[in-house]
Amino acid sequence: MLSYRHAFHAGNHADVLKHFVLMQVLSYTTQKDKPFWYIDTHAGAGMYSLDTGFAAQNAEYETGIAKLWQANDLPAELANYVGFIKALNQPSNPKTAKLNLYPGSPICAQTLLRDDDRMRLFELHPSDFEILRENFRGHQRSVRIDMSNGFNGIKAVLPPPTRRAVVLIDPPYEEKQDYNRVVEMLKDSLQRFATGTYIIWYPLLQRSEPLEMVEKLKALNLQDWMNVSLSIQRPSPDGFGMFGSGLFIVNPPWTLPKTLETVMPYLADKLGVDAGASFEIDSHIS
Repeated sequence: MLSYRHAFHAGNHADVLKHFVLMQVLSYTTQKDKPFWYIDTHAGAGMYSLDTGFAAQNAEYETGIAKLWQANDLPAELANYVGFIKALNQPSNPKTAKLNLYPGSPICAQTLLRDDDRMRLFELHPSDFEILRENFRGHQRSVRIDMSNGFNGIKAVLPPPTRRAVVLIDPPYEEKQDYNRVVEMLKDSLQRFATGTYIIWYPLLQRSEPLEMVEKLKALNLQDWMNVSLSIQRPSPDGFGMFGSGLFIVNPPWTLPKTLETVMPYLADKLGVDAGASFEIDSHIS
């Protein structure tokens, strides 16, 4: 697990889907005038340079945020997300920004949190932990960062004192056991805190574990859930590689399906590599 570095994948198609949806969920959560916690079980480094280091080696951002950077036909909700990325790159004039930086989930969340909201971040990799801590230097009052595995660390923070929280569960899935760990963690978390919103990211691969995990999540007798996935290409003939990603959301905003019905066709078109590009939206919201 300690070999995984998200910097190699920063800003790719999976990040676009994950961070766009995360920001939609957080925006909805802030509509109620009560504080909440943002909890990130696998937080990463927080911010990534796209023109140097790991991200520049594979340049996966070219399959994601780069394809939206100059688009002038973005749906309104997607335009807000892209505008946020531009403002990070050049705060003084986002219109002339160049794509050099891409934020991780904690930075995406931070921009939406209010003075009374709090963040709890878990990151096990020592190098990424140090970078994450540096990125949030000066925010110790509102942000706590633990160098530990969020699979275990989350138990100590649920339920949060606010009784409101958005939890992002985004493990690397380098070990097959991570899929079962996600199911067990969600089952335990719901027993501790049933009303939280949980966002679970997963890859689309030519192996059975991801979709089996989704079916196991649906079988947890959840009242409200949503599953959205984006494929950008046909699976590779050699059977390797990620051809898309998905998000399984427990207790999603009731407004989210309608938003995604507008945005997902656009993302499939803009981020698609070949005729295999597609999306799926499935939900049960009472």
